[in-house]
Amino acid sequence: MLDPSIDSLMTKIDSKYSLVSVAAKRARQMQLGESTLLNRYISHKNVGKALEEINADKLIYRLADRNLGSRYE
Repeated sequence: MLDPSIDSLMTKIDSKYSLVSVAAKRARQMQLGESTLLNRYISHKNVGKALEEINADKLIYRLADRNLGSRYE
């Protein structure tokens, strides 16, 4: 079984695509030497560590407010 589970991660970020994007970006930051956000990790790999940070609410994902087109009234 994976830890953290996909079910618990989907309560933090609403889409699998966004979850993968956030975890990949954070894993790249850790690979480049950025400090970690948790004291102890279960995973030894950066992607697993990023998922653990998301599950621990240390990483959050917010959609930007954008005007994506014309508005009809």
